[in-house]
Amino acid sequence: MSTTLEELAAKITAGRAKLVPGLVQKAMDEGVDPLVILNSMVGVMDEIGERFQRNEVFVPEMLIAAKAMKKGMEVLRPVLTDTGSAGCGKVVIGTVAGDLHDIGKNLVAMMIESAGFEVIDLGVDVPAERFAEICREDPEVHLVALSSLLTTTMPAMKETVALLNAQDFRPRIKIMVGGAPISAAFAEEIGADAYTEDAASAAAKAKELVA
Repeated sequence: MSTTLEELAAKITAGRAKLVPGLVQKAMDEGVDPLVILNSMVGVMDEIGERFQRNEVFVPEMLIAAKAMKKGMEVLRPVLTDTGSAGCGKVVIGTVAGDLHDIGKNLVAMMIESAGFEVIDLGVDVPAERFAEICREDPEVHLVALSSLLTTTMPAMKETVALLNAQDFRPRIKIMVGGAPISAAFAEEIGADAYTEDAASAAAKAKELVA
């Protein structure tokens, strides 16, 4: 690993978001392949995700690292798009209809983006048909991530999955669900492909699902 990539990894880990874009540009100026830079940054986030699951770091540390990574991606994405190396594909994410919670969803979105995906974030209180509409319009979408933080909006998640399962594009996409009241049993019951309990495992599962 080049010295610049080592420094970049350290700054992402420390959440030094203002310094990350300059280091990404420096690495490219030094002739490092953009895909190597991307893989290096994704590796850093994978390690932070593993440390989170071991309770060695917590949500604030993971959040600032993900924000720093996002700043690096802003520099890298146009170059990767030009070279046809946009990463893992597209993910549509949103909080289901009736639910206005977005902190967990935002963290999952950042972690998934950090894993090399392009994220289409639909926000909160998203109607089921909106998820279907985006998948219908964009054949590059291969994963839909649904969030629900309230027991009262679990039926909305069930309805959204049912609608997606009824579409002709269903074989192309995987559906991942999560949120405080959601469980693996509920995910299986409603016909989703996967359940994850936190942002770190969501990023790992996203890569596994579209592999």
